[in-house]
Order: sequence, then C-alpha cells, then structure tokens
Amino acid sequence: MKKNVGKIDMIIRIALGLIIGGLGIYFKCWLGLIGIILIATAFIGFCPAYTLFNCNTCKKEESKE
Repeated sequence: MKKNVGKIDMIIRIALGLIIGGLGIYFKCWLGLIGIILIATAFIGFCPAYTLFNCNTCKKEESKE
C-alpha cells in the first residue's frame, strides 16, 4: 500500500482526531468515533478518501516506504 498522507497532514490528523474524540466523549456522542478514523489513517499513512480524489500530501521520498 503506497502512502499518501504526509508528515504535516499526519500531525493535523492526530490533533483533530484527539479533539474530535475528546468532544465525543465529553458530549457522549458517537460522532466522536470519527476521531479514531483520523488517528488510524495518520498512523497507517494511507487515506482511502485521498485515492478517490487522486490526492497525495506525501513527498516522493516518503511515499516509497
């Protein structure tokens, strides 16, 4: 699987994932589970939605890993 999530994108995904997850816990709302998806895609380095839109935030060196 070729990576398509760059380092800056990864940091943003982790931060937003923690915020959304925390808000989901605070408000006791299942929509906070979206935060888990953001964190998972950040650590995996691959976003399926990016393939649909032909988007890649990785530098060429990073995507070869």
